[in-house]
Amino acid sequence: MINEVREISESIENRSIETIQTGVQFEDGAWVCLTCGERFEPGEVYPFGTRFFDAEKAAKIHAEQAHGSALDRLLDGDSKYVSLTDNQKHLMRLLAEGHSDAEIAKMTGTASATVRRQRFAFREKAKQAKMYLAMYNLMMEGKKSDTPAETLLPVHEGARMVDDRYVITEEENERFLKNAFSSLDPPRLRALPVREKRKVAVLRLVARQFQPGVNYTERQVNDLLRQIFPGDFVTLRRYLIEYGYLDREVDGSRYWLNT
Repeated sequence: MINEVREISESIENRSIETIQTGVQFEDGAWVCLTCGERFEPGEVYPFGTRFFDAEKAAKIHAEQAHGSALDRLLDGDSKYVSLTDNQKHLMRLLAEGHSDAEIAKMTGTASATVRRQRFAFREKAKQAKMYLAMYNLMMEGKKSDTPAETLLPVHEGARMVDDRYVITEEENERFLKNAFSSLDPPRLRALPVREKRKVAVLRLVARQFQPGVNYTERQVNDLLRQIFPGDFVTLRRYLIEYGYLDREVDGSRYWLNT
């Protein structure tokens, strides 16, 4: 079976609330920043200012200093799992700063009652999420391990729109890739699939040829994709961006893996 390498940013299913809040996770023997992938090895000490910290604390300090406050990282992360409007995000920031309802109302030009109703909505949504998570965990405890024909692949964090095209099992993914590529290591693409599921499977494998946290020039991206699909590497690059696997500056001066 094709080896599925789990990417740091690919799924939040197995992360604790604390991990999501701090932005760091212990995996493969080290504390890892989930934003940029920087690793902090246990047994080492890391300097920040005039003090030294162990790996876990250093990773958390790094996450905040390099990528902003925990709340800002979550609100600005453009995750498909954050379904808040810009106004709601702004209100969350103001509440996190400790402002009262009256102060926020004055700052936003709304009524205190409006702010109060939104706080109520935030609280009820959190309670609903906790209840759903409890039920989901109980369901998964009773479910037997999935076979490759049942195991669903995780949706990558940069997905623009999550729909049926991402409902792909390990078995389907293996079949799609074998049909689309003449070689998987190194990947050599025969043709770009027309069907959406097959296209997602192909883009998923192609995206893994890029390194997290590395900036690429357009020429570097083209050179890499040309090796995979010389017939039309430009279209392949466009799909990687459209489907959210790669991101880039507006002027195309810099590309990076969307994590």
